[in-house]
Amino acid sequence: MARQLRIQYPGAFYHITCRGNERKKIFLDSDDRDRFIELLKESLRIYHVILYVYIQMDNHFHLVLQTKRANLSEFMRRFNICYTGWFNYHHKTCGHLYQGRYKALLVDADNYLLELSRYVHLNPVRVGRLCGCGYREKWQYLIKYKWSSLAGYLNAKRAVDFVDYDMVLKTIGGRRSYQQFLSDGVRKDLDDILENVKYQTILGDNDFVTLVKNKYFKSGSLREQPAYRGMVVKLIKPEVVIACCAEVLGADLAQLKARSGDGILRGIVAEMLYRYSGITQREIGELLGGIEYTAVNMLRRRLQKKLTIPEVNARYIRVEDHLKTCEL
Repeated sequence: MARQLRIQYPGAFYHITCRGNERKKIFLDSDDRDRFIELLKESLRIYHVILYVYIQMDNHFHLVLQTKRANLSEFMRRFNICYTGWFNYHHKTCGHLYQGRYKALLVDADNYLLELSRYVHLNPVRVGRLCGCGYREKWQYLIKYKWSSLAGYLNAKRAVDFVDYDMVLKTIGGRRSYQQFLSDGVRKDLDDILENVKYQTILGDNDFVTLVKNKYFKSGSLREQPAYRGMVVKLIKPEVVIACCAEVLGADLAQLKARSGDGILRGIVAEMLYRYSGITQREIGELLGGIEYTAVNMLRRRLQKKLTIPEVNARYIRVEDHLKTCEL
């Protein structure tokens, strides 16, 4: 099954959403909300990610952030695993907390960051019981809502050090202007900004979409580009990827799948599956002899180091070129 496209590059902006499994609550008490923030702060620091906007709703959360490095997947993996572990420990539960993978929209910050910040901050009065209420009740509820970055946007004394307010505020001219901007959003029946999402993964105008496609999805080798998930709905089936690898590398399928097989060949297969089939490292491990996802990650890391060897690099490129001629 096709997975959502993940476009990663240094400096990219994203709108992240993650919902509770079966729409159940992911925050049951204030301890949950406080621990969520602490883990978020830790992850931001470790992965050098800039946070612009956040909000905690009962059964989901939103983040608007920027990755200085092309590491969104690593950042979200660490953050979600840590919070899930806390939640299960704190409430003596087990299993999945979230409904599938997080959703990540690549954002055209020049044209949409300001509007997106308002969209996220207005969530408490756009959903649930307050939808049909008047302006005054909505506004009072919104400015008293504790579990978002809004307080720091309205009052400098309530700003926190893990949120970057400057970029959004400079766009509109400061906190007073932002408050009016937000107030206008409460009064008006605004269009849903997510109606402008293209390819189910990019929030941006046509020029931004074209720029992303031209810059990060060029013809030729994809080895130096972000983790590839394709700008199309269909991806290459895993069995096709493995068969193409076996043909080019001159190896039989049993050799590629064997735990004791050639590490370089198996590394190439793992990398191609990850980039072209849109499956997880856990799923790749099942295809490569039932190894753990950590072993798959090690295969890929070792391969990246070996790509400095001309012979290994040439094999990699031959496989990649051949994949482009394979049927999906």
